[in-house]
Amino acid sequence: MNKNTLILALVLLTFFVVSFITNILGPLFPSLVADFNLSLAIAGFLPFSFFVAYGVMSIPSGILVDRLSEKTVLFMAFMMAALGSSIFAISPSFYMAMFSLFLIGTGMAMLQVAINPLLRVVGGEEHFAFYSVSGQLLFGAAGALSPLVYSKVVLAIEEPESNNFLISTLQTLVPANMTWVSMYWIFALISLVMLALIIMLKFPKVNRKNTESVGAIKVYITLFKDKKILLFFIAIAAYVGTEQGVANFISIFLQEYHGLDPLTEGVDVLSQFWLMLTLGCLLGLVLVKFLDSRLVLKIFSLSAIVSLTLALFGHTQLALVAFPLVGFFLSVMWSVIFSLALNSVAEHHGSVAGILCTGIIGGGLASPIIGVIADLSGNLRLGMIVIYITLFYIFGVGFWAKPLIHNKTINLFKNSNKDTVKTSNL
Repeated sequence: MNKNTLILALVLLTFFVVSFITNILGPLFPSLVADFNLSLAIAGFLPFSFFVAYGVMSIPSGILVDRLSEKTVLFMAFMMAALGSSIFAISPSFYMAMFSLFLIGTGMAMLQVAINPLLRVVGGEEHFAFYSVSGQLLFGAAGALSPLVYSKVVLAIEEPESNNFLISTLQTLVPANMTWVSMYWIFALISLVMLALIIMLKFPKVNRKNTESVGAIKVYITLFKDKKILLFFIAIAAYVGTEQGVANFISIFLQEYHGLDPLTEGVDVLSQFWLMLTLGCLLGLVLVKFLDSRLVLKIFSLSAIVSLTLALFGHTQLALVAFPLVGFFLSVMWSVIFSLALNSVAEHHGSVAGILCTGIIGGGLASPIIGVIADLSGNLRLGMIVIYITLFYIFGVGFWAKPLIHNKTINLFKNSNKDTVKTSNL
């Protein structure tokens, strides 16, 4: 097999692994709250520990990739993930969970920064869009799969005996009253396998274009003074805050207001949320070929607001449908906001991309705010109303964004209009 094909497969596998590890936090959330006896406000700082690492590490990771290599950064990233997973699996406690999530988040941030330029080189520039979308689909597939794997593994471990080697081994490693800790052993194992693959494969040299390289510190300072960049940074933070704020509280919300089991019914809805988020990407790809991306953003953000309203205030059956629909309508927001931001500047695209990735820190801000409001009011539904603020901000992007380059669309009626005129003249 061609060595670039192997690296390409490794990069696509990395998209899957990043999502599998990142999106397991939602299913784990109810267990973390119950077993560590946490208030929702304190529990909200667990995702904060994970996502703050993106804020801290995204720009330094870009500099590391420039100065070292993709292979070195990928190796360091999976070392971080393996270390973070192992220390919590060995010594599960609340403070260790926060430290562990920060280390794992650091690893995931480094991976996000390193794999995209590598994908462009090994997949070929002319195929970059195709493989990029393929990576996003694998990302979404892993997000849908991880809650189901979590549920299956935990339920299997809770059985008294098992003939499965993996399950019986995990039964000896995890506390009987905290079977969900088994997922951290699985994360450590996955990270070690990825480390072995990285060591074995020879990576190609990545030659970056000027627009893809990260800039000096003074470039970042200049960009941070640009109001337009700051507004897009907030938009990315609002999007990730919305995504994680909904995902982290779905199971608890369904348990509290509808009496559903978070380990079975809760994870099913959460899995559907990530699955619909993936399927929505496919529709979004088609729509931006025919409509201005700002119009697509307005339609999807308004639809997400309506779906969220039905999920929060509807009856049980409506909530089971509406929560996944929120995921469906969130699907296009990341890519549309990101492309609008990059198309709104004439230079320093690599540095702008680094700043936008730093906005992923928003994923760690929404959950503590929701938790604090829920604890103070005694009403989780009131806390989740915070999501309306982030969604309306994203809706506003569709009005104030003024890109220098607009997305190219297909005008289905252009030729037919000409034909009509020609026919009339005859």
